[in-house]
Amino acid sequence: MSAAGTPQGTDRPTGSSDRATGPGAGAGISRYAVAGNPVEHSQSPFIHAEFARQTGEPVVYGRVLCPLDAFAVTVRAFASGGASGCNVTMPFKFAAFDMVAEPTARARLAGACNTLRFDAEGWHGDNTDGAGLVRDIEHNAGVRIRGARVLLIGAGGGAAGALGPMLAAGAREIVVANRTAERAEALVARHATGSLRTSKTALHASALDTCGAGFDIVVNASSSSVAGVPVPVSAAVLKPGALAIDMMYGPHARGFLAWAEAHGARGRDGLGMLVEQAAEAFFFWRGVRPRTDGVLAALRERVDAA
Repeated sequence: MSAAGTPQGTDRPTGSSDRATGPGAGAGISRYAVAGNPVEHSQSPFIHAEFARQTGEPVVYGRVLCPLDAFAVTVRAFASGGASGCNVTMPFKFAAFDMVAEPTARARLAGACNTLRFDAEGWHGDNTDGAGLVRDIEHNAGVRIRGARVLLIGAGGGAAGALGPMLAAGAREIVVANRTAERAEALVARHATGSLRTSKTALHASALDTCGAGFDIVVNASSSSVAGVPVPVSAAVLKPGALAIDMMYGPHARGFLAWAEAHGARGRDGLGMLVEQAAEAFFFWRGVRPRTDGVLAALRERVDAA
């Protein structure tokens, strides 16, 4: 079974160890952060503080704002300062992949990393987005992916990380729709013969206006919510009662959620995915898998209050 579908507390991602082995590990507190642009809104420091409290792991976690033209320089400086690893958010997931010596199989398939571990023998990279998305859909939302028709909107870093684990979960059909159809085609081609592909999953690429209708699960991995523009597909994509997930959360996700619910779907934001992918990252760094249910409830309370 893939890491995306494995019960918490069992599997170990490729290249992980019982404890982080990068600079700072074994010398008291280990430092991590979320690196991206923007990062001031990120709830990852709260999540990882909760994980550290729960597990007793000696972890501190912050934010690193990376200039758009200096991601690699900024992350290398963070690592050189004694940090043990970082999460990577938009728009740097593809750039992060190019910085690692040892990507996991799922990161290699995605061609993108959202988690880096600064090991002494070389940097390791993982992509925990898809594993987090699958667990949120199946465990938190209670929706079965196996046998479902899935629409994945977007072909950037988020979509790249999500596609492999969604395939491994056994969807009947997955359509990747993107404004630039060629990018969707390239992403599908990379996964067409990948190790996470099941023989029963039909996999297609499409433009946004020709992606089809009546999907059981619709995942918005595009930048439309961040950009504040309308949902880029027709409401016909939503089967009555479909689960419609935006990878964004907070104010950014409100437009998508309102659109989904207005057309008879179950709207869900990206908070659950955020917590579940963070748990995968924590495990990749520390070899300890934290529990997520209580952290997700606390985070939703925190975001709603804000």
